[in-house]
Amino acid sequence: MRIFRIAAAAVLMVSLAACGDDSPTTDSDKITGNITLQTWALTPKFTDYLNEVIAGFTAKYPGTSVKLLDQPGDGYSEKVLAQASSNTLPDVINLPPDFALPLAKQNLLVDVGKGDDLSKTYVQGGIDAYKFNGVDGVYGYPWYLNTDLDYWNVKQFKDCGLDANTPPATTQELFTQAATMKAKCPDNFLMSRKPDVSDFVRAGIKITSDDGKQFVFNTDQAAALVDQYRDAFAKGYLPPSVLNSDYQGNSKLFTQGKVAWTTGGATGLTDFQRDNPSLKGQVAVSKALDTPPLYVQGVSVSSKSRYPATAKAFAQWITNADNQNKFGHLVNIFPSTLASASDSYFGSDDGTPAGKAKALAFGELKDAKNLIPYEVNADMQKLLDQQIALAVKGDVTSKKALDDAVAKMNQMLSRQ
Repeated sequence: MRIFRIAAAAVLMVSLAACGDDSPTTDSDKITGNITLQTWALTPKFTDYLNEVIAGFTAKYPGTSVKLLDQPGDGYSEKVLAQASSNTLPDVINLPPDFALPLAKQNLLVDVGKGDDLSKTYVQGGIDAYKFNGVDGVYGYPWYLNTDLDYWNVKQFKDCGLDANTPPATTQELFTQAATMKAKCPDNFLMSRKPDVSDFVRAGIKITSDDGKQFVFNTDQAAALVDQYRDAFAKGYLPPSVLNSDYQGNSKLFTQGKVAWTTGGATGLTDFQRDNPSLKGQVAVSKALDTPPLYVQGVSVSSKSRYPATAKAFAQWITNADNQNKFGHLVNIFPSTLASASDSYFGSDDGTPAGKAKALAFGELKDAKNLIPYEVNADMQKLLDQQIALAVKGDVTSKKALDDAVAKMNQMLSRQ
């Protein structure tokens, strides 16, 4: 199941602005009428499930019908924005938060939090994911979620004076144990990544201004964090390849047995052992460092729907605990409702390493947060990575690297 971030295409924002002031034509405030549900690359694999959800809704609300429309994976953000610009948004739309952001800014989505206490139904991180800087309200119901865990190489820990049963729980502990590993095993590496914007968020550093129009993370606190990575790199705690353009990523290096730590989803253990059978029995799992990341898919309601009450009721229906739990039993994702905690399928540790990973990941969701603000698109992340590489290498000061990154990212942000 794909749960990831793709920056929404900004080139269509002018078109969105042109149609954003139109008032919806509302035929009824009652739960009745015909609406359309648009999903993202969920058919044909989950067609039966979706049809079952729709059948349950129409049975509960006679006089309603729901047409299922599924879009292919590639180009989905552009498709949604094209629908918005032509005033043909479906009534209920499967949108990750970054896709919802440009629509919310143009008043094309319903504030589903208005008049409802969503915190009684959904985990807080899922709700917060649909709150955007400079826009009041909540613009989507969280549907299904995922997060990351930390995975550790047991053998390397043991050989290098560490205990995989008590791995680092924070970034600062990671630096400490990386020093221990280096002292005991000069050719081994615990750390294998540069910092990025998510590390600044974990450290409590403010990324954008309150209105979301400026990046402001070029602070002394952020520079000090980059300095820590610079010093760690100079001491040999990180492999030199982390600064290369062909850097393979910590997951690949971990699978190859070249580093002792990586992050990954709840099914990561299965993937590591499949790609490198020698890792079987040699991988420990723990909660993510500091604040767990949250990956969110949700459903939003079009403000142009002719049947707004029906659209909102269906969005609530497909994201209720019963329907989410059923979906979570079919695919490796987690439901976003508080009531799902009572489903032992997600939260019980069956004693196997995979079972422990699933239970740990599900338990993290109550504290997990989006760690990369939606204003930060892929091009901005690449630019920031390049500037941080210069700082970690020692070519420029960390403060200058961040100043330059913020200046260029603000130019990019102003063009969105």
